[in-house]
Amino acid sequence: MRCLRKRSAVSFLGVLVICLLFMNLYIEDGYVLEGDKQLIRETATHQLNPERYVHTFKDLSNFSGSINISYRYLAGTPLPRKRYLTIGLSSVKRKKGNYLLETIKSIFEQSSYEELKEIAVVVQLADFDSAWCEGMVQDISQKFAHHIIAGRLIVIHVPEEYYPVLDGLKRNYNDPEDRVKFRSKQNVDYAFLLNFCANLSDYYVMLEDDVRCSKNFLTAVKKVITSREGSYWVTLEFSKLGYIGKLYHSHDLPRLAHFLLMFYQEMPCDWLLIHFRGLLAQKEVIRFKPSLFQHMGYYSSYKGAENKLKDDDFEEESFDIPDNPPANLHTNMNVFENYEASKAYSSIDEYFWGKAPSTGDFYGIVFEKPIKISKIKVVTGTEDRQNDILHHGALEVGEKIVGSKKGRQCTTFLRLGEFKNGNFEITNVEHKVLFDINCMRILVTKSQKEWLIIRSISIWTSQTPNQ
Repeated sequence: MRCLRKRSAVSFLGVLVICLLFMNLYIEDGYVLEGDKQLIRETATHQLNPERYVHTFKDLSNFSGSINISYRYLAGTPLPRKRYLTIGLSSVKRKKGNYLLETIKSIFEQSSYEELKEIAVVVQLADFDSAWCEGMVQDISQKFAHHIIAGRLIVIHVPEEYYPVLDGLKRNYNDPEDRVKFRSKQNVDYAFLLNFCANLSDYYVMLEDDVRCSKNFLTAVKKVITSREGSYWVTLEFSKLGYIGKLYHSHDLPRLAHFLLMFYQEMPCDWLLIHFRGLLAQKEVIRFKPSLFQHMGYYSSYKGAENKLKDDDFEEESFDIPDNPPANLHTNMNVFENYEASKAYSSIDEYFWGKAPSTGDFYGIVFEKPIKISKIKVVTGTEDRQNDILHHGALEVGEKIVGSKKGRQCTTFLRLGEFKNGNFEITNVEHKVLFDINCMRILVTKSQKEWLIIRSISIWTSQTPNQ
């Protein structure tokens, strides 16, 4: 994996703030995208100067044009039609180990026939060693010939002449010169890959070249995207490691490519991605669990150093994301700080946290429309606060809504069961509940001195009842 250690980035943040100030103060009409090759070569020999970059960095929305470089098709041809998701991989020669073929194999093997129709895989061989590239193309073509013929797999390369100068760069954070060169080139590699993939599909996910995929990961991704309809996001994360499993709208790829090129020598790519997300007004990380992608490499692409990092949230088997239909959430418990009720109902890695609950306290869910439920799962407590669970509680579903829109509640409830060891899970609910469900609530049946964390509430629906 090509994940780099983190250190203070205060100086760069200061520069970004200055850039943003200039963006607000200085407006220039008639922005014209100049030759990117010249721009990135010039940045190699200059410090990051806000005045110098005010023309290009003042508005990321201007970065809609593609970067003017030529790509070599090593295998495959241009896609005949647009897909739903492009999966991008960039790979270089490693001193120890090579996991690229296993990564490609995992992508295809973990996808169903129907899912394969909706994906495109683009592999960029980004090493300047032509013999290595030729050998890898031969191996890929032999092992995945049918995917190449079917238009699902493309292998590309960008000639060295299009790269900026990679020697004598700024040694930010006291990184050794060879490490600076490695991570700076990696930024350019990714920029060229993003630029190529900008118009291939609706969405794009970046993987590294040493990754194992969860089964039916595309179906899981689609379900998450559907659940986020109507909400603003720049990046959705399906792994907590490095540049693995980061999902983007394809229309944002040109801006991200330009951004990586502009600051390619400043810091590692995963740090730059955080700044990019923030500049486009997504302040918080939106990460989903379980993770869909796992790092499987043992040796890093940087000097062959050992890298044993694993994502402990990864689940290889089918990732069954709950539906969690739209609902109003409320509680009469004393909420701690900003750990409000909505955070337990989200698929994001957040939770509800309330102070010591008493008998009769509740956490309520009122659905926008009546639903049929097939499965319910509620988890309380966390690994570091294992005693903040619901020690005595029950789960109930209700019908017969009364009250106004903001104060709606059910008048009749049916108890489905008790919590055991802080958790609750039930299946085949549609066979046990004969009415359409309007509400669900978690009821505290005995006071406790411990606080209560509701880590996740997951609801799977069966069919939409007739209205």
